[in-house]
Amino acid sequence: MSKVSVLVVDDAPFIRDLVKKGLRNAFPGVQLEDAVNGRKAQLLLTREVFDLVLCDWEMPEMSGLELLTWCRQQDNLKTMPFIMVTSRGDKENVIQAIQAGVSDFIGKPFTNEQLLTKVKKALHKVGKLEALMTGAPARMTSAFGNDSLGALTGNRPEVVTTSASPAPAQPSIRPAAPVAPSPEPKGRGQGQLRLPSGTQPCVIKALTLKEALLLVRRGDILPQILETAVLDLEQGENAEVARLNGYLHAIAAFEQKPDSDWLQVTFRFVDQDAQKMDYLSRLIARGTAQKHFIPGA
Repeated sequence: MSKVSVLVVDDAPFIRDLVKKGLRNAFPGVQLEDAVNGRKAQLLLTREVFDLVLCDWEMPEMSGLELLTWCRQQDNLKTMPFIMVTSRGDKENVIQAIQAGVSDFIGKPFTNEQLLTKVKKALHKVGKLEALMTGAPARMTSAFGNDSLGALTGNRPEVVTTSASPAPAQPSIRPAAPVAPSPEPKGRGQGQLRLPSGTQPCVIKALTLKEALLLVRRGDILPQILETAVLDLEQGENAEVARLNGYLHAIAAFEQKPDSDWLQVTFRFVDQDAQKMDYLSRLIARGTAQKHFIPGA
């Protein structure tokens, strides 16, 4: 049995449950504890020994950053892997966490595979990965159904494990009526968002000199908080194109349902180029960002 112990800290019960479920199914011997905020986690850390902390950033009583700062002040916790989970990518806060000694970040939303990759990486650095992998199943599906949006909205798909026995024959039933896809949001601004995972068309929901609020279709690979990206905007009669550098500041489901087909992405600009700023000013002046976006409008 694995001797690895992990502390999961989050004020949302369903997030704690789903993270623990994902870790437990991937690593059956892992020892798991949870806490509703940094203050409760602090008490646990004074009484028990943990090999890893997975901690939400924004929590009541004591935030993730405050807990991290306290941990690094304790002699026995200075080198313990501490992974911060965040739904926003403010660079100032990220710099604070790095200076406080954070080991890594996980951006919300995240897939089960992304969670496990971060956990393995952190434990490998402290020589605990081999113990963690002992007894892990050779193959299994994601505890989140490969869908972190479901995790973040309370949708809890069942875990399905594979085995050597053949699947039972399916009964002959009338197929269910196909579900109509969500209507594609329309608007006056269109663009291309170039991410490390590939290029995705996007719709401009709002635009300022500081950031763009974009709608992108959800794909197999979810974009990640703090990922660097390039936004290509083509507007106007002369088909002007501006390539704007930036990073993903926030990501959320566009529709109020766990299987939302669209993601709302806040893209923060990092360019200081005067020509690009002038181009953005002209786009804003044309009213690119003034129209309210209604699906199918």
